[in-house]
Amino acid sequence: MKLVRLTRKVRFSSGHRYWNEDLSPDENHARFGPFASPYNHGHNYVLEATVEGSVQATTGMVVNIKLVDDVLQERVVGRFDGRSINDEISELAGKPPSIENLLLLFWHDLAGNLPAGAILTDLRLEEHSLLWGNLSANGSMLTLTRSYEFAASHRLHCPDLSESENVALFGKCNNRYGHGHNYKLDVTVTGTPDPVTSFIVDLGALDAVVESEIVDRYDHKCLNEDLEEFKNVNPTTEVVALRVFEVLDKALPVELVSVKIHETERSSFEVRR
Repeated sequence: MKLVRLTRKVRFSSGHRYWNEDLSPDENHARFGPFASPYNHGHNYVLEATVEGSVQATTGMVVNIKLVDDVLQERVVGRFDGRSINDEISELAGKPPSIENLLLLFWHDLAGNLPAGAILTDLRLEEHSLLWGNLSANGSMLTLTRSYEFAASHRLHCPDLSESENVALFGKCNNRYGHGHNYKLDVTVTGTPDPVTSFIVDLGALDAVVESEIVDRYDHKCLNEDLEEFKNVNPTTEVVALRVFEVLDKALPVELVSVKIHETERSSFEVRR
């Protein structure tokens, strides 16, 4: 019997802070880096819950979405919206209110309380448009995704083909002067959350590597002419994605799961381990 997955999305606004009252300011800054502050800051969170099940013969549904909504509203929105996570969520008292800890809490709270026939398979929590996490595989696979941007140009051209063949193959992307994109790069990593910070990876360290190895090198460059690694290859986004994965896989201080490059709103290319 085939199974069907459905995803439901909810939004909530919460404040939180990365600060341990038992530590000095210097110790807090050493632990939480630029996120350390004794004062709350807020996010408009987006949580997506994916469930799986068989389609019921009588209703044609896996589960009544209204029942899923009831659980999400009660256990997520009702508890977290307009709240201070550090001060009002007892399960996270004394724990960093990270994406990782929130996902683990939501999984524990939702998995056993969804309607009959609906099995939780994936949670995605977006803190903002440049940072989100996923929890899947029965709550055992935790990933964090950080998004970056760079602007670059390229020309799609194969020197082994004639001019007419290149034009036929690549069309306007073969423009002899090149063309540009505002690329968006999603870097997904996985690991065991640090027992002290609860982070899979120090975001400052992650940012430093991606910025120096990719963004700073690629931004406002012509890939064909300015980057040695693309001078003898056709710099399609597929090729760029493979190169980015290769570089980051060696340089990151955490296990790399995937890189995904959005060339336009309609085209993206992903390399997974």
